[in-house]
Amino acid sequence: MAIRKKSTKSPPVLSHEFVLQNHADIVSCVAMVFLLGLMFEITAKASIIFVTLQYNVTLPATEQATESVSLYYYGIKDLATVFFYMLVAIIIHAVIQEYMLDKINRRMHFSKTKHSKFNESGQLSAFYLFACVWGTFILISEDIPRQLVYIGLYLFHIAGAYLLNLNHLGLVLLVLHYFVEFLFHISRLFYFSNEKYQKGFSLWAVLFVLGRLLTLILSVLTVGFGLARAENQKLDFSTGNFNVLAVRIAVLASICVTQAFMMWKFINFQLRRWREHSAFQAPAVKKKPTVTKGRSSKKGTENGVNGTLTSNVADSPRNKKEKSS
Repeated sequence: MAIRKKSTKSPPVLSHEFVLQNHADIVSCVAMVFLLGLMFEITAKASIIFVTLQYNVTLPATEQATESVSLYYYGIKDLATVFFYMLVAIIIHAVIQEYMLDKINRRMHFSKTKHSKFNESGQLSAFYLFACVWGTFILISEDIPRQLVYIGLYLFHIAGAYLLNLNHLGLVLLVLHYFVEFLFHISRLFYFSNEKYQKGFSLWAVLFVLGRLLTLILSVLTVGFGLARAENQKLDFSTGNFNVLAVRIAVLASICVTQAFMMWKFINFQLRRWREHSAFQAPAVKKKPTVTKGRSSKKGTENGVNGTLTSNVADSPRNKKEKSS
């Protein structure tokens, strides 16, 4: 029985098999139509609906947000944007499948069941990774990071003190930090009720710097000197003993980096506030009165003419006759 040769003919155009084999190329051509439309003025207004969101609202900068923020509403035009980025997702899906997953499948020789599950997991892994990166970028671009940073720092240091059995040191440092923050927010409340009240902020600024210094001093004395001289310096999870050199260095490094970060934010805040204050209360430059040369020369000419006329009248023959009589 003769062996049948595989057919090398391409499937009919627009058939099911043709679309499956060339769906990435077809979608790429459709996406290129919208991108090329941006290059021409006639079609740019229609193409930009598919590429960018349309219902954006820009909020001006405030005291809390130093930069303007762009927010978006929803509308019927968002369907065009969803359609275009669906095409982009199909293209990325095809690229990952052809240049990554298929090459791995040829080397590993999976069965049909494992082959399909491997492709599914590979595609979803790429999607979730991209979604996490994009979501993190969106969180960073909003006003949200300031709150997330401080919440993360609180949780990190409190959890570290709890897990490493540094309860006493953590309690003292938290009380010190909370007292300074309490003074700041009380001063802000008084400032909102009366803008002339700013003495609380000056006191807070001094105590903030002192609080950072006391935090560093207490941490170095407790961890760097106190725990370093303890007799038991062996790592023991059962008894909760973490008094080893690596842990002590990590604790001191985290505290020092956090205090340096807080001082850097504090200095930037004070410098920005000082610039705004100096720009607001800058005295206006007084303009000196200037005398125009035209008026002075004119005045001098008038005086010269008057003096000449006076002397001529005085020297007239009639006046001389009257003087002699």
